[in-house]
Amino acid sequence: MPTAAGGLPDNAPPRPTAETDYPAVHNMPPARATTPLSYDQQKRLEDDLIAARNKYGTKDDTPAATGSTPNGSLGNGPNADGKAGSVQNP
Repeated sequence: MPTAAGGLPDNAPPRPTAETDYPAVHNMPPARATTPLSYDQQKRLEDDLIAARNKYGTKDDTPAATGSTPNGSLGNGPNADGKAGSVQNP
């Protein structure tokens, strides 16, 4: 094919004959050595993790365990007391 029609010029180097170090983009990864967990196995594992968290987690009387701060608010800011946004800037 002529160079003007999109062909390679006469002084172009030849294509490499050896395969490159990187795989082609469309190559599929090898199959997994292990199978994924079944639904029952995953559910059992989640239940075990939840039980361990509840057993060794925070104490029930701490704000982190109850989801609130000592004054009863959800703690969404330094002055969160249920009147969020009611204070005007000076």
